[in-house]
Amino acid sequence: MRELFNQIFTAANVTFMLKGLRMTIMVAILATIISIFFGTLLALIRTYSTGKWRWAGTLVAVYTEFFRCTPNLLWILWIYFTIKGNKVAVTVFAISLFTSAVMAEIFRGGLNSIPQGQFEGAQSQGFSFVQTLWYIVLPQMYKKVIPAMLSQVITIIKDTSFLKMVDVAEFMRNSAIVMGSIYDVRGMLMLFAFQALCYFIICFALSCVVRGYQKTLVTG
Repeated sequence: MRELFNQIFTAANVTFMLKGLRMTIMVAILATIISIFFGTLLALIRTYSTGKWRWAGTLVAVYTEFFRCTPNLLWILWIYFTIKGNKVAVTVFAISLFTSAVMAEIFRGGLNSIPQGQFEGAQSQGFSFVQTLWYIVLPQMYKKVIPAMLSQVITIIKDTSFLKMVDVAEFMRNSAIVMGSIYDVRGMLMLFAFQALCYFIICFALSCVVRGYQKTLVTG
């Protein structure tokens, strides 16, 4: 058993797999940043579009519902085979396209929890609508949705495993290459356990952050 372990987890193999894990984290970070930006924009449009701009809110509603009700993997494959360019950039775009819709709904829930009196009070102090959003509404909204947002980040990290399907050199794809040289079921199970452990450490750490923040909200 030890010999099999040493055969699989050589310095070269571990380095190769961890290089893929670094790609996984990089893709997740980029997709998270992009999704937070566009998710915020979509949530603002859907929540505050009135009058002649009501059509924009309807368009955003269609976008968010459409993407939330279809699989992320579908869009990764669709975008990958229809848009030419750097594989990493294209797949980050595909994940962000899907996740922005999910983030938009998270942020919309946060915006709807802000009392309307916040706007009236800000207006009485001479704040414009944009200033009210920037200085008063958005800081409160982000504070309220941090637990849900971090939970979605965990989902993004796990969803990067789909990139194996389009040959992006992330953790699952590099691990699969290593597995191709293993002809013992026990060795495959060891490698599966290593993959699970890596994902668990990252996602559990984020889960602890979420739970810790929720406790501060309760005690604070």
